[in-house]
Amino acid sequence: MKYYSTNKQAPLASLEEAVVRGLAGDKGLYMPERIQRLDDSAIRNMKNQSFHEIACTVAQAFFGEDVDKETLDHIVCDTLSFDTPVVPVKGNIYSLELFHGPTLAFKDVGARFMARLLGYFIRKEGLKQVNVLVATSGDTGSAVANGFLGVEGIHVYVLYPKGKVSPIQECQFTTLGQNITALEIDGTFDDCQALVKSAFMDKQLNAHLKLTSANSINVARFLPQSFYYFHAYAQMDRMGKADKLVICVPSGNFGNITAGLFAQQMGLPITHFIAANNRNDVFWEYLKTGIYTPRPSVQTIANAMDVGAPSNFARILDLYENNDVHQEICHHISGARFTDEEIADTIRRTYQETGYLLDPHGACGYQALSDYLSGDEQGIFLETAHPAKFKDTIDRILHTDIPIPEKLQAFMQGKKQSIGLPKTFDDFKQFLLDR
Repeated sequence: MKYYSTNKQAPLASLEEAVVRGLAGDKGLYMPERIQRLDDSAIRNMKNQSFHEIACTVAQAFFGEDVDKETLDHIVCDTLSFDTPVVPVKGNIYSLELFHGPTLAFKDVGARFMARLLGYFIRKEGLKQVNVLVATSGDTGSAVANGFLGVEGIHVYVLYPKGKVSPIQECQFTTLGQNITALEIDGTFDDCQALVKSAFMDKQLNAHLKLTSANSINVARFLPQSFYYFHAYAQMDRMGKADKLVICVPSGNFGNITAGLFAQQMGLPITHFIAANNRNDVFWEYLKTGIYTPRPSVQTIANAMDVGAPSNFARILDLYENNDVHQEICHHISGARFTDEEIADTIRRTYQETGYLLDPHGACGYQALSDYLSGDEQGIFLETAHPAKFKDTIDRILHTDIPIPEKLQAFMQGKKQSIGLPKTFDDFKQFLLDR
């Protein structure tokens, strides 16, 4: 399988080149030349399969031409040490709980898969050290840091906005040491993401270091997230509730919903998607106007969605470029936006009515479905992180003291190890050159 750039100016790349480079030479995002459709019978049979079996089938469709089956199955098996259950919340609304991995966030699957695939290519080709740059608005940093921790031949630099991630999220990637370096940037997530993209484009830096990204701009990070959607569909099919299925995705950098759109293109019968935004609502505005206007992000209580220029929007445009793009995107995706006050009200009301504890991101997904669904549709929202990762916010909203899971308590025992940097590229570049 070859991979092309969304900007259409870079040469085609192999899977290995796309994974190791992260970003194409023309600043575009890599896309597979084609998306393999799965047989309807294979999808219908998924209700009889485990998460691991489903994921192996999907991974084979994406990566089977480039990685032998035994190795690929081993990578999937090593990635999926946990389940992602569908849980009923209220009426025809269900939660897909993606927070049962090592860092209690949905990005654990993509990060662990990429770490193992990149490690495979390093061993296969005898590559020298690969340096992973990752910008985080919350959960990406912890998932990537823990997914890559101790992987030979890889060093990870996590860039995060100072004072704009929750304390528990911060301790998940600043206390690890070893091959993980946390960089506390005096700016926003968009500043962190801009530093990463600028680093990939800098010839001097790339001559000095082999760089790649573990953000969802990397195909090995976002494509495995399609596993979730097939597994969710299989669980709903088991319950006889897979018809007219609407999936709502809390959206920041849009990697997760893009993976869902890929699943749909592979034949998964999802009726419709909803992209739920907080006040960073450039996609919601695009759906209304047809005009995409990225802008600086603003801080909200759903901080992992605080993205003002979502990278994966380029991939969504590319998926539908042969049609009237805006009309086609609106056909497949609706939008929703919520203020902090609305998010807090949803958390409070849902807990009182159902006993289900939402995190701020899941609250956006739940409320969007509540507002959108018709009576004959079934809705799944992606609950992307454990509520305890936002304990201060949840406790303030509910006037309670929610318990912290043991997995998170273990991170909180560590000592913070981070390096502060300004948001200017020259300072970041010099820091890397000095390593």
